[in-house]
This record gives sequence, structure tokens and C-alpha cells, in this order.
Amino acid sequence: MSRVLGIDTSNYTTSICVVENNNVVYDKRKILYVEKGKRGLRQSEALFQHIKNIPELLEDNFVSNIDAVCVSTKPRPYENSYMPVFKAGESIAKSISSVLKIPYYETTHQEGHIVSAKFSIGFKEEDFIAIHISGGTSEVLLYNANNNPSIEIIGGTKDISIGQFIDRVGVALGFDFPSGKYIDDLAMNTSDCNLIIPSKVEGFYFNLSGQETKAVEFIKKGYSKNEVALATMKCVVKTLDKLIKNIILKYNKKVLIFGGVASSKFISKYLNEKYKETVFISKSEYALDNAIGVALIGYKRLNCNRRD
Repeated sequence: MSRVLGIDTSNYTTSICVVENNNVVYDKRKILYVEKGKRGLRQSEALFQHIKNIPELLEDNFVSNIDAVCVSTKPRPYENSYMPVFKAGESIAKSISSVLKIPYYETTHQEGHIVSAKFSIGFKEEDFIAIHISGGTSEVLLYNANNNPSIEIIGGTKDISIGQFIDRVGVALGFDFPSGKYIDDLAMNTSDCNLIIPSKVEGFYFNLSGQETKAVEFIKKGYSKNEVALATMKCVVKTLDKLIKNIILKYNKKVLIFGGVASSKFISKYLNEKYKETVFISKSEYALDNAIGVALIGYKRLNCNRRD
């Protein structure tokens, strides 16, 4: 039996996972605190919270008899990809490896997301289009894992991410950051309204800063939270709809959607109804930031090395 510890310290969540025999036996996460009215955290603030959170999450009895540790050390698998927050997890993972004399493996936040999303729904494709939609990222990726995983950015946002768009509208409406769950719930429970926020998509790229401005204008004009929330989420699904249509026109591949925004019930309902057997969405608890994929990557590497 092999037990692998995974650690991920993203912008807004500290995550720990233990995988045993390719099954998740421990999954704990702590969302970082953001002061009311603010739209995010500085890297230094997030790093400090991660350093405080990790020891608490590691105290559980399930985090024992570890054979290897794997950690995300940067946002994406590219040479210049870097964020200070990942140094928190990296430092502690290296310390655990050194003290316990066990193998240490590195991966990236994005690769962890993809593996977690695939695992959650039993997605077996190795050559597909991935759409990463979260608070900090909105990218269209050409993914191929037949040999060594290859990830190529072929599209995404030209300004702010989909998550930033939703969160900024939510904060403007008076909700705590992150605001996605509030906007999503309101949109799911609101009947149709006349407010329209136009979407802007060109090929595999899109814009959302102008859409944020339009939503804030509606708020200033006194439209209800429900109406603004519904208009915001309809803009998001329209953007994704246009994007997916353009992808299907060029590539004969299945599409996997993951990241925090992919946990939206509003988005899942729309896309699942329209793109069945073409578009696959991560289960919501695996779409949010987690260390599950990171641990699974470590588990695979450990067992590959043992066979070698």
C-alpha cells in the first residue's frame, strides 16, 4: 500500500490531501480570509495565512505513514510561471520529505486541477481541450498526455478572468469575497429579466472588463441584486457557449471544464443540457481549489519509480 500526501497553496485556499492506493482518504481545505469589502489578497497576506493553516490541516491522524509528498510549486507548467504563495507549500513539503526521508515530487496548480477534474468524473481522454475558469485564471488549453503531459495555451481572457468578473460584481453588490456562490445562487433562483450584458468573444479569446463596467452601471441605477446576478451569469454562459462553438468548429476533441467557477450550478445546468457527450464538467467539490490532483500525481510518480 502506498500513501502520498499532496499540498496545494493557491491564492485563496490552503489544501491538503492524502491518497492511498489511488483513493482519496483525506481531503481538507481552508479558505483564506479576505476582509469584507476587499476584492482579494496581496501575495504576502496569502502566504502568511498559508503558513498558519498548513500545520493545522496536517494535525489529523489520517496524515501519517506517508510514503511520499507532492506539492504544487507554481501556477502553470511554464518556465516563467511564478507566485510567492506556492513557496509556503513547497517549503513545508521539502521539510516533510527531509525529516521522514521520503520521496519529494513537484507539480503545478493547473496540472493538479486537470487530474482532479478527470478523476472526479472518470474522464479517460488523454487528448482534449481544457477550459480552466477560476478566480485568477481563464484559459483555453490544448492538452495531450499520451507521453509526457503537454499543455499549450490556445485562448482565454484578454483582460480579467471569469472568476474576477463574477467576484467583482458580487463585491459591488455587497457580498463577501469570493462572491461566486452568492451570485450563482441568486441566478439559479431568479426568473428571467430584461437586463443584458453583451458577451465579447473572438475565436478562443474573450473580454470581460467592459462587462464588469456594465454590471456596475446596473447596480448604480438601482436594479435588484437578483437581476444583476442573473444578467452576470447569463453573460458568462453566453461567453462560454460562443467559446465552445468555436472550439468544436476547429477541433474534433472533447472539452473538459474545471476550476472554481466550474462549480457553478448555473453554468453546469446550461452546458450539460446543450453539450452532452461533448463538454464534461468537473464535479463541484473537485472543481474548487484542492490538493487531490496533486496527491494523485505524486502517487502515480511514486509507483512508476518503484516499478522502474
